[in-house]
Amino acid sequence: MSSNNDPVAIPMIERNPSNLPGMDTSDPNTLPGEAVLSFHNISYRETVQSGFSFRKKTEEKERLSNVNGIMRPGLNAIMGPEDGSRSWLLDVLAARKDPCGLSGDILINGKPRPANFKCISGYVPQNDVVRHMVTVRENIEFSAALRLPMTITRDERRRRIDEVLELLHLDKVANVQPRSKELKKRTSIAMELVAKHSILFLDDPTTGLDLRTTIDVISVLRRMSMSGKTIIFSINQAQYSIFRIFDSLTLVASGKVMYHGPAQEALEYFTSADYKYDSQNNPADFFLDIINGGFSAILDTEEEGYDADKYTELSERQHQVTEKLANMYTQSSLYREMRTELDPLLGEQKTEGCSVLEEITCVTPFWNQLWWIICRSLKSFWNFARIIRLIITTILSVIVGTTFRVLRSDCTEAQSRAGLLFMVTTFQCISSVSSGELFMVDRDRFLYEHTSGYYRMSPYFLGKLLGELVPRRLLTSTVFTVIVFSIAGVNTNVKDFFAMSFTIMMLTYSASSLSLSIGAGDRAVAVPTLLMTIYFVCMLYISGLSLQYTDFMQDPGLIQYFNIPHYGYTALQHNEFLGQNFCPEHNTSEISKCQNYVICTGEEFLTIQGIDLSSWGFWKNHVALACIIIIFLSITYVQLLSLEKKRCFKITLPLSLN
Repeated sequence: MSSNNDPVAIPMIERNPSNLPGMDTSDPNTLPGEAVLSFHNISYRETVQSGFSFRKKTEEKERLSNVNGIMRPGLNAIMGPEDGSRSWLLDVLAARKDPCGLSGDILINGKPRPANFKCISGYVPQNDVVRHMVTVRENIEFSAALRLPMTITRDERRRRIDEVLELLHLDKVANVQPRSKELKKRTSIAMELVAKHSILFLDDPTTGLDLRTTIDVISVLRRMSMSGKTIIFSINQAQYSIFRIFDSLTLVASGKVMYHGPAQEALEYFTSADYKYDSQNNPADFFLDIINGGFSAILDTEEEGYDADKYTELSERQHQVTEKLANMYTQSSLYREMRTELDPLLGEQKTEGCSVLEEITCVTPFWNQLWWIICRSLKSFWNFARIIRLIITTILSVIVGTTFRVLRSDCTEAQSRAGLLFMVTTFQCISSVSSGELFMVDRDRFLYEHTSGYYRMSPYFLGKLLGELVPRRLLTSTVFTVIVFSIAGVNTNVKDFFAMSFTIMMLTYSASSLSLSIGAGDRAVAVPTLLMTIYFVCMLYISGLSLQYTDFMQDPGLIQYFNIPHYGYTALQHNEFLGQNFCPEHNTSEISKCQNYVICTGEEFLTIQGIDLSSWGFWKNHVALACIIIIFLSITYVQLLSLEKKRCFKITLPLSLN
């Protein structure tokens, strides 16, 4: 345990509410300058499913039980053992949990928590969701651009960003990408500070940080609290130098409150209950030892001679200790004083009887959200993985083009060129499989930013497509096609080249839209990737058989309507072969030596393949690909909406005691 003679100290700063910026309390997108959060008889039950999908068992687990308290401007710490209770309490207060399992009342300054509370309060998750492919400053600029009103000038916004960078000691690393745990954490906090919310929630902000960085983070939070902000955070362990500056302390275990009140009175509270305190111990560790039943860290299930009965006995003992401490707190004078303060607030709400619907509100318009999402996507476009993929694409295109040039023959010119087009089709389809991760890898970041009021669904969806999918597929497809046709020596005019490029883009975006529709709502990357690979292998196999068996696709039946490669390959053949002559007069002698029948015109080859020679025979494939893109992108959007609704439920919160 840490000694209370900790050499590291955090400076104490006097509160100065006058430093607060003026805020309109009638504005639905802001909270009052100083916000007091109170919670009354809060209980939370989570529905948990287990077992296989066809035999799932559903049970309800109580995460919080009859929790009451009040959080004022200052540092409000929530501590407890590693049973998840402190994070559950924090997330419920921050409106970050499914409200379907919530009962009780949460008030802000004696009034119901606003419907858009998630958007007008700050929240720093335990797992940092900063974009590590852009710099620290660019992450903060993104938050400021989308969370500050448009009435704030660009100079004022830049000034706020500079202030936050200096406050968190990020000014010297502002142009560095946040890759370390410490830099990600400070950047996450900075993204919330720039919005200047009156209430800031932080889920274990010191997890994974060294002592010096932890003290820096807590020092910043202390300075914020001194300016009148309500800082509520969960923390696992606190050094004495950190603990001594807490204003309020809440100890929770097994979903119940063990203590809630002034942090500096907690030690007296427990010692007055005959708990022996060693003056050399850290008070925070002392409290956790009490909650754990006085045997913290003595369980090690991996040691030899592990006794299951002993473990059960200790678990039961810990449960008894938790119940005892919870009962002791509810019978204490501290609890009665707190209820005396809380009950009048709740009584006012009983008479009002208003309901609250959760909603997402944004302070910036659609076009501003779309612009910044595209900009952030383009800034993070070039990275090491992208460069490696481009190098691999270049090498592969050189191999394909060289192979075609070496094997090219006047006797099989038509078949060879069709084979080259098939290779192009195969590459576009297979390389589009990775597009399914576009929304999947950003799932947690999207849910966090969307529910925090950064942007609405539609600009996010369009921004990701225009800023990531379009340039990603355009670059790869263009590089592969240009290199292959240049090395292969296939001559084509400008009109046919652009028609071919347009066809390739339609093919690659339709294949990518299918990948997106399968992967948008799934957390596991492997499942949609496997499904897409199987689909394209089967469809390409069917399309490829037409090269060997010319009558195979004459009567394809319904399968052609589900075959994306078929539409692209057919359009490429129509564009390439129409008007071609593979038997010029000066090659008559060479062609006469061929053993097999030689196809001399492109029209003849297209007729053998059963392809319509009219203009509609070319454009109907593009119409089909366009319909596929629209259908599957619509499915993707609907999946994102359903994903959003899982986190953003609209229900009525009860305002009376249960």
